[in-house]
Amino acid sequence: MDTKPLLVDAHEDIAYNMLSYGRDYTRPVSEIRALEAGSHIIAETGDALISWQEYQRGRVAVIFSTLFAAPVRFRTSETETQAYKNFDEAHKLYSHQLDVYHRMQDSMPDKFRILASKRDLELHLDQWNSSTPDTTHPVGMVILMEGAEAIRNVSELEMWHERGVRLIGPAWVGTRYCGGWKEPGLMTDDGRKLLSAMADFKFILDLSHMDERAAVEALDIYDGPIVGTHANCAALMPNSNTNRHLPDRIIEGIVERDGVVGIVPFNTYLKVGWSRDKGHPREDVPLEVVVNHMDHVCQIAGDSLHVGIGSDFDGGFGLQSVPPEIDTVADLQKLVSLLQARGYSEADAANILGGNWLARLNRDLP
Repeated sequence: MDTKPLLVDAHEDIAYNMLSYGRDYTRPVSEIRALEAGSHIIAETGDALISWQEYQRGRVAVIFSTLFAAPVRFRTSETETQAYKNFDEAHKLYSHQLDVYHRMQDSMPDKFRILASKRDLELHLDQWNSSTPDTTHPVGMVILMEGAEAIRNVSELEMWHERGVRLIGPAWVGTRYCGGWKEPGLMTDDGRKLLSAMADFKFILDLSHMDERAAVEALDIYDGPIVGTHANCAALMPNSNTNRHLPDRIIEGIVERDGVVGIVPFNTYLKVGWSRDKGHPREDVPLEVVVNHMDHVCQIAGDSLHVGIGSDFDGGFGLQSVPPEIDTVADLQKLVSLLQARGYSEADAANILGGNWLARLNRDLP
């Protein structure tokens, strides 16, 4: 029996990377890096951190697989395919990404499966928990919509739900639903209607990327489950001049709703002013800093039950932009010893690496 805890990563842009860069996540990371060496991909996003083999090595049993595209005003290059001009284009791109996940499940059932219900999760975890170190298993994919402009009308929520989407984040940058990253603002009337309709299906609301004022209102009016899949603590990033991090009052709101905050091991979100573009070495941001953010959430909560991992690995950054102890996603297991050195028990560490997310999925999936 493998003694490492199961790991849940609450944010990975798998389909985006497959469609944008042709990444094949069934290849070992070393192969992906060799194939992309010297290409524009490395300049744009960095070396890959994830692959199916690394999921096995790191006991990554579940990933929140995203549907994501950028509005054209924020695309990073003229050649970017996953960018939309209007809601119809967003709908088409997100639908295509969802098709990718269904094809992965259909064509590689030994490697990937969509988890859309409590029963799916139960059977999936039974398989992982009965494994030996040399057994491989499918990775469970929980579908997360990041930025909701693919939802042209709330009447489409039923279709997205039937196709397996279980979490929705209304914002990436600002959207017609609410203020977001780089484009602050309140909830809109459309946003309030969206939340009301989402609650009917018990979608999990992801506050990541929402502007603070919009998130405060969402905490007040949304009746369903609430989380922050991938966001760090604003209190530990003073003078960072961004609304991307979670203020304490939003973390408190998520904790009060018995949600989880997924911490992002991205150096720019861990050290104010750190930038790959400015040539800053990754050694400037040790993995210990990730534990600082985890501990901050635990101190607010008064327990270890409301924080987890939302790596965002390969989400616009790669190997060059993560703490030096990390070569691939499997190295997130190194957080266990760092947490224990801070006085967290083995059970606490197991909760933080994956147990907290699994508990919420077990509660919130249909």
